[in-house]
Amino acid sequence: MDRQRVSAIAHAHHPIAAPVAGVNVNKLLRRAARGPAARILDLGCGQAAWAMQALAHSPDGQADGVDLSPYALERAEAAATLRDLADRLTLHERDARTYVPDGDYDLVLCVGSTHVLGGFIETLELAGRHVNAHGILIVGERFWESPPTPAALAALDAKPTDYDDLPSLIDTAAAAGWHPIYAHVSDAAEWDDYEWSWTGSLLEWALDNPGHPDAPEAAVVARTHRTHWLSGYRNILGFATLVLRPEAP
Repeated sequence: MDRQRVSAIAHAHHPIAAPVAGVNVNKLLRRAARGPAARILDLGCGQAAWAMQALAHSPDGQADGVDLSPYALERAEAAATLRDLADRLTLHERDARTYVPDGDYDLVLCVGSTHVLGGFIETLELAGRHVNAHGILIVGERFWESPPTPAALAALDAKPTDYDDLPSLIDTAAAAGWHPIYAHVSDAAEWDDYEWSWTGSLLEWALDNPGHPDAPEAAVVARTHRTHWLSGYRNILGFATLVLRPEAP
């Protein structure tokens, strides 16, 4: 089953696509506000939920969303129309690593999508190129909330060195010239809501479409993911969303 399609279905009831509650999305965006006419870029935007909410904080702003998934972008386009944001959100079906914008941005977002740019350090470099001198970069990244167990590593198909702990994550950003002026660390309830939404949406789709050739595989993916989470990395893998400012020019 197409991974992009799996992701689009799994995020149907959680378009934020990260373990962050809506109230905390708004708190982060308020801290990152760059004025009513801000230019916004969302790299690896998925359904563009972050970009659209950022536009709510910048009523005269314009946003670009970049993602390779046609399924996610189709949902983003429909949501933008429902929210009367279609004239302020431009969606680009392309690789975020090679996106060349028209000018610079006041706010650049890459939340839960650092893998599409090659990792956290690469995201600071590549996404950071799009931020103007007085702009903000918001990056959401995983970290080890506690030392990873063998079960967690197996569930994530990861090595202990794949993620930092939280202090090291902050130090990495600072060493790259990005000052964390605010951050949100997702709590257990946010993680549970995200993971139950992910696995539940995919399983529900399989149950609602029993005759679809992808239904059996979707159910297996949902159950496998649920087992990896509950018996593997729950309360071990953390998620931090950092509001970063660049060094003064």
